Amino acid sequence: MEFTTCAISYSTGGPGPLTDAGIRRRALEQAAARGPHQLAFTERLLADPPRTRAWLRQFLEDCDEAFFAETWSRTHHQLVADARHKTDLLRHKGLAEALTSMSSAVTLDESATRITVDKLGTGRTATQDGGLLLVPTALGWPHLTVLYRFGWQPVVHYPVHSTPKIAAPTSLEQLTLRMTAPLAPGAHAPVPQPGPERVHHQRADPGARHDRPEISRHLGVLKKAGLITTRRRGPLRPAPAGRHDGGPPGQRLPGGHPPVSAPGTGILR
Repeated sequence: MEFTTCAISYSTGGPGPLTDAGIRRRALEQAAARGPHQLAFTERLLADPPRTRAWLRQFLEDCDEAFFAETWSRTHHQLVADARHKTDLLRHKGLAEALTSMSSAVTLDESATRITVDKLGTGRTATQDGGLLLVPTALGWPHLTVLYRFGWQPVVHYPVHSTPKIAAPTSLEQLTLRMTAPLAPGAHAPVPQPGPERVHHQRADPGARHDRPEISRHLGVLKKAGLITTRRRGPLRPAPAGRHDGGPPGQRLPGGHPPVSAPGTGILR
């Protein structure tokens, strides 16, 4: 169906593929470029629209019986509550507040006469006397969709707020920190190895000997860059003198180092 509608001017109206031979030919060419099945369906749609409409209705009813009725029973209360909330915002705080609560991609100009939706496509329409219809959806996340056609009432489908939100774009400073964090001092520092005074570069590992302040500084860099998160489980217990952290309790490290103590567990992810 997309091939028969893409040829229509949404903003100015005009003839469609059912009445215009040129538009009909263009729709068939676009369908043929996608494959034989798309072409056959488009030909059937153009030849007998009522029959295709009846088939689509039956298909949607079958979907409702198979799975969507159960989904709707779980989500429609949430959608009704969100629609009421938007109505309250519109009545008590105005149109701008209602639109911004729907999505940060929707803004209202200072004169309150133009609504801008930040999308990849470009188009425009007017509400005329019909108004703007806002429809919440629990299945369309994260997409906010604007539906309009010449002479029709514009509709905006927006995801309800209980669905996950897209994280804000990462700043250039944060990206720089993430790129340089693995190269922080200690990550690739020269580490003396057993043998005839050989030194080579290697990544930090449990067997390498690094000072605790050096490791703490590196972990701080990684955390600031957003590459790791930390949480504490249980109380901290100081390690006995002469012992080193870095492994399970009682484990003797290579090279004859003393066994590892058991401080409070720190989990890095």
